[in-house]
This record gives sequence, C-alpha cells and structure tokens, in this order.
Amino acid sequence: MSDRAIDVHEELAEAKVSGFHVWLGLIMGLLTLFDGYDTFNPAYVIHYVVGPWGLKGGQAGLLISSGLVGFLIGAAVHGIIADRFGRRGTLLGGLWITSIFTLLTALLADSFVSFCILRLLTGLGLGVLLPLATTYINELAPRRVANTFALWGVALGWALGGTAAGLVGVFLTPVFGWKVLYWIGSLSFLLLPFLHAQLPESPKFLMLRGRSDEVKALLCKLRPDRAVIYASADFSVMQPQVKANPIALLLKANYRRTTLAIWSSAFLSLFCIFGLTGWIPTVMMQRGETFSASFGFGAMMQVMSFLGGLALGHLIDRFGRSRGLIASWWAVGGSSVLMLAAFNTHLVNVTAVALAGFCIIGAQFVLNNFTAASYETSARATAVGMELSIARVGAILGPLVAGTLHQIYQSPTPMFVSIGFSAIAAGAVILFAKAPPVESAVAAPASVAVPPGAAVAAD
Repeated sequence: MSDRAIDVHEELAEAKVSGFHVWLGLIMGLLTLFDGYDTFNPAYVIHYVVGPWGLKGGQAGLLISSGLVGFLIGAAVHGIIADRFGRRGTLLGGLWITSIFTLLTALLADSFVSFCILRLLTGLGLGVLLPLATTYINELAPRRVANTFALWGVALGWALGGTAAGLVGVFLTPVFGWKVLYWIGSLSFLLLPFLHAQLPESPKFLMLRGRSDEVKALLCKLRPDRAVIYASADFSVMQPQVKANPIALLLKANYRRTTLAIWSSAFLSLFCIFGLTGWIPTVMMQRGETFSASFGFGAMMQVMSFLGGLALGHLIDRFGRSRGLIASWWAVGGSSVLMLAAFNTHLVNVTAVALAGFCIIGAQFVLNNFTAASYETSARATAVGMELSIARVGAILGPLVAGTLHQIYQSPTPMFVSIGFSAIAAGAVILFAKAPPVESAVAAPASVAVPPGAAVAAD
C-alpha cells in the first residue's frame, strides 16, 4: 500500500456533478415531494370540516398541528437510528410509515379525533423524510455547489409537493371532497419498490462502518473520471476511537452556540411558515379573495419558496456570508407579512404572500443545509433531525396560535403581526451561529490508498 492517500471527504467534495449525482438528487426529490405534499395538505381540509365537525379556531389549527407532533417525534428519533443503522433503511422506513397512514386517513378519518390521531401517526414517517434526505444529499454534494445542489435535490421536491397539494385543493376537492388529498398522497406506495431497488447507502456512512467495497463502487459512479484509480486502490477505513452521544456532541463547547442559534431560529421560522401556510387559504377568503385564488395562494408560496431558496443558496455558494444572507431573507420575509397587517388589497396580498414564500420558506431550506454542513458526519443526521424536531415545536404552535388569535380578535391582523416579527427575530438569532467548518483530511475517518504508479486524474 502506498503512503499516498486520497481523503474520501475531499473526493466527494471536489467532484463534478455527474449523472449519478443527478440520479440520487432526483430520488431525494421524489421522497421530499411526498413529504411536502403530505405536510401542507391539511390546510385545504379546514375549509370543508370546520362546519360539519363544529370546530373552533384552536381546534382547526390542531388539524394541522397534529401531524407536526408526529413529525417532531420522528425527526428527534430518526437521527439516532440513521447514524447507527444507516440512511437508506431509515428513509425507506419513513416512507412506509407515511404511505400506510396516509392511506388509512383516506379510509378511516371521519371525525376530528380520528383525523388528528392518523395525522400524528403519519407525522412519524414525515419526520424522517425531509431531514434525512437533507443529510443524505449533503453527504454527497460537491462543495462548490453544495447549497444549490441540495436545493435542487431536496427543496424542489418539497416545494413541488406543497404546490401539488394546493392544486389538488383548488381543482379536485370541490368535486371529490377533501379525502381526495389523501387518496392521491397514498400514491407514495408506488415509489417504494423503486427505492428498495435503486437507493444506495450514503457513502460517508459506509466509510464509518468500514464497508470499503461499497464505498469504492459508489465513488466509481459519482466520479467516473477516477474509476480506474478506485478500482485498483485499497481502502483503509478507520473507525472513530470514541463514539460520543450525538445529542451530547451538539451541545459541546465548540458546537453549543451554533446549536442553540440554529434551534432558536428554526423554531421561529417554522412558527411563521406553518402559522401562515396553515391559515392563508381561509384568511384570504375572509379578506375578499375568491375560493380558487385563496387556495392558490398556498401553491404560490411553495413555488416562490423554491425560487427563494435557490437564489439564496446560489448567493451563499458564490459569496459565502451564509448567516448574514439567511438573516436578510428572513428580515425581508417578516416585513412582507407585516404589510398584510397594514394593507388589504389584492396587489398587496399577492406581493406579500409571494415574498413571504420566497424569503421565509426559502431561508428555511438553506438553514437545513447550513445545519448539515455545521457538524461532523457521525452527528450530522442527528443534528438535522434535532433542528427540525425543535423547529416542529414552533410549527405546532404556529397554526394553534394563529387560530386562537383569529378566534379572539376576529381578525387576521394579530396573526400577521406575530408572524412578521417572529421572522425578523429568526434572522437576528441566526447571526450568533458560527460559520460551518470545512471537513479536512485530519477529521476524515476514511482514506483511499493509491497503489504505486497510479495516476491521479485532475478535476
């Protein structure tokens, strides 16, 4: 074995985007499409069941929040499972849970209680898909396009899913009733055989487990220009000497400030996102918009969220300054929501809601990737899972607080004020986080030994 070694972290980070990168990005996009669809479709149920089920504002908010309670549990637990047993099996398990309980919602949800219970159980699976897909895509993304690649691979699917929920709400629920949302959502069953056959394990997880042949095979697909080198190389994989509790690792001195800043800003961000998206169709009808326009606002927010995340990710990849740019996005988004509190015209409604989607949700997409990049591989899935788990407390409170404020004041103005200032506060808090470190050969747990005489291909 030669003394010359190639750091596998660097091999992944310095790769060009290959066809196999795109293929894995599409797979993650399909996963998060169903996550986004299932996360946002309860907003289009409220209009149909408030009267028949005799719900008050806080109860209507619970229709949305119940699934988020399950998400909180799933997001908190899945990271520990994924860091120990692998990304692939945990993702598949999350999709199975989501698919089963989405179908059962279409079949059995005929009351407020049964709907909330089934949504809570669905959320256990949803709590796996988005955070773990973020972790997975981050672990194989080339460094120079890390944010942009993650957004195309994860955020696009999630935004398209949320958009699809809005389109089904506008065009199909008036004809077939609200349960059509869940019959269509259960099509995720069709994705399962495909993923069982096509989804590989994360290369960085394989490194930590010493599965060198699988690492070699994946690297050959991700960097085909270096396949000759990998085919004749010996892999030397070193297990970390100390297996620390990953949650305790997040709160160690070197991570504590970043962890607390990320958790706080994510809590405030999802309070805003789910408070606004959960009630925007209902509130817009009350502000004089038509049924189709009101339901269309939700779809518009999702389209704009992807564009906002993509623009922000591109700026960060090009110029850095991730914390400052994320903070600016939230500040603009919060200000746009405050516009809704001050004015009520169609132009203001469209502009402000579009900006809120572009900036607030767009910044959240990038925050997920910022989180994944801020921690070492052994704790990364736990870090993203905990971020989104803490954030889901805000997501649970958002629709409940919005509904309660609306019920007390009989006006959406207090809801808009609370959401607007919360978004601005999220931007202020993220400035306290440290910039993500660059994984180096010193920290890398695996290397590729290059045999004597092997040429090293240039990028």
